[in-house]
Amino acid sequence: MERKEIAENLKWKAEDIFPSDEAWEAEFSALEAKYANADFSKYQGKLGEKESFLAFNAFVDEFSQRAEKLHLYAHMNNDVDVRVSKYNAYGSKILMLYSKVSAATAFVEPELTALPESVLNAYIADPELSEYDYQLRRIAAGKAHVLSENEEKLLALGSEAMDGFRSVFMMLDNANLNLGKASFNGEETQMTHGLYGVVLHSENRKEREEWFKGYYQAYINLIDAITQTYYGNVKKDVFYKTARKHESCLSMALYGEDVSPVVYENLIQAVHEALPVMHRYISLRKTVLGYDEQHMYDIYAPLVEGAEIKLPFDEGYDLVVKGLAPLGKDYQELLMRGKNERWIDVCENEGKRSGAYSTGVYGVHPYVLLNYQPTTNQLFTVAHEMGHALHTYMSNSAQPYNKSSYKIFLAEIASTVNEVLLLKYLCASTEDKNLKKYLLSYYMDTIRATLFRQTQFAEFEQIMHAKVEAGEPLTKEILCDGYYKLNQEYYGEGIVHDKEISYEWARIPHFYTSFYVYKYATGIISAISIVKKILTEGESAVQGYFEFLSSGGSTDPVSILKKAGVDLTTKAPFEAAMKEFEETLTEFEKLV
Repeated sequence: MERKEIAENLKWKAEDIFPSDEAWEAEFSALEAKYANADFSKYQGKLGEKESFLAFNAFVDEFSQRAEKLHLYAHMNNDVDVRVSKYNAYGSKILMLYSKVSAATAFVEPELTALPESVLNAYIADPELSEYDYQLRRIAAGKAHVLSENEEKLLALGSEAMDGFRSVFMMLDNANLNLGKASFNGEETQMTHGLYGVVLHSENRKEREEWFKGYYQAYINLIDAITQTYYGNVKKDVFYKTARKHESCLSMALYGEDVSPVVYENLIQAVHEALPVMHRYISLRKTVLGYDEQHMYDIYAPLVEGAEIKLPFDEGYDLVVKGLAPLGKDYQELLMRGKNERWIDVCENEGKRSGAYSTGVYGVHPYVLLNYQPTTNQLFTVAHEMGHALHTYMSNSAQPYNKSSYKIFLAEIASTVNEVLLLKYLCASTEDKNLKKYLLSYYMDTIRATLFRQTQFAEFEQIMHAKVEAGEPLTKEILCDGYYKLNQEYYGEGIVHDKEISYEWARIPHFYTSFYVYKYATGIISAISIVKKILTEGESAVQGYFEFLSSGGSTDPVSILKKAGVDLTTKAPFEAAMKEFEETLTEFEKLV
């Protein structure tokens, strides 16, 4: 279907950002004229003076807000039809302007960091500078990790060479992997990353096995190159850890997110304590699937088939709104506003990018891109993306510009809260045993993949970084044996640990953004606790949750999360999530 054939009410209203392309071009020209050759040097060396600090930030904040709207309009229009090259060109133009301004303002953080503590503390305490207090507190806290001016210049000069390992991996993974062909729906098909996921979720076991072995063979063929690439990335982390005087690579990464290392420790400990329940779940899968031997290529095979909720978008959206009733009428009204005011681009069309996402900028309502199909999974996608959207909306509405953006550590919580609430509503309201089994299975699979699997990744990263920090090299044997051992610990005896799975670490791109994946696990753990509080405590829990949604990036993310009643520095939310997994498993067992 071409985009012009889709009804207007099913397309997002990009005109709320700019009424036309001509308006975009006029705004870009005006912004470029003001900032492309602006004299930022007049502020340099003067940020310790309050008036100069305020004037500089007002000037830069204006640029950022205007540029973000230009960029949003360009990428949204590009995404709904990538064949239209104009919007890609728009995006390139605004990114080039961003680069110029970034280069011209590179002096800011080093200069602020070099200010005496007394000046920084005075700024932090000044009500007129309250929009910048958290940013300034982070700069003050980071002084211990900032080097001399010449040392910082050397680190900056070397950053491009030091940060290339992800690019090397992506080239190996996408250009040099040389995936072969395998059977797909009975026909020989070229293997791809995307189709691999589709096949592993299919019912055809023979094809799952063929793809699993063929897919991993491609990584085995490149394992020496990938080993050196990953080892180089870890050595880079160790270099920066040492240069910036952090205790470990892990503490350096968590410092960047302003998260206590105790959160990471709590996660891994809680998961290890819950592994017997995970093993029970894996054994249950083997029983339900009816296999004498369950293999790693069976782990995504569906346990329940034929349980689709097939609704057109309007009816599906109404069902999502009904399922989120525990969040109150105000939240439901915001959801309806999003639909009625065309925040959402609903339908698939020729040239539209795949998948779904939520996006937004300060001063404009958020937007959601979908490629909606009448399936149960798509209902959860709607709930998920609208969770992101309303988190953005509430943070932007309540916070000043510089405190409106929440950290990635918090980003998946609101979306997952919506999914869990919808699932519990559907479970409670259906009389269809097969559908209920499907929903419980969906929930367990989500917890396994998002909580247990991502923690397995997180523990692997921690182990391998610790080895290099201790002076031990990483070889392919150490990496593969270490990953295989973790896989045995996490999945237990109810599954055959095929030799290919020892190479799984070699295909994970997130490992090149070190200590990132744990945030998926803490996100679902937080969401489970929040939902439990909302369903048992009612209005008071909802108000605390709304305070969380409205906090943006006003302080550290762990403190923001405490407003919703979740304290990740304690064991309680981790234990609650593990209990939820066990209770869901028990309920499913009663139905099979």
